[in-house]
Amino acid sequence: MANILLAEDDKSMLNFLVLALERANHKVTATQSGIDALNALKERIDFDLLLTDIVMPGIDGIELAHKATETHPDIKIMFITGFAAMAMRSDSDETPKNSKTMSKPFHLNDLVEQVEKILAG
Repeated sequence: MANILLAEDDKSMLNFLVLALERANHKVTATQSGIDALNALKERIDFDLLLTDIVMPGIDGIELAHKATETHPDIKIMFITGFAAMAMRSDSDETPKNSKTMSKPFHLNDLVEQVEKILAG
């Protein structure tokens, strides 16, 4: 079981992701913005994974990931995005090392599988 911080601004997607991750026996802290996720990072130090959408209002997922690794250097990062250009951006030098990106749409089982891989790596 891992402690996962989830940042996704689409409420229906957020609910699907929480359900899938909790069914895989992970503990999920769900937030609907990068700012809310940053606040959660300030409150807790035990997150194993940040799973974040890239395109969000305010603080985007890439900026959130950088801020997360400043305060939680061992946190693993996984991006999700529905925009091909953002997927390409997430593979650039702008993103933290050892991060993973999945493009929407994806099957929830595939997401859980990738989460397991990044947590094991």
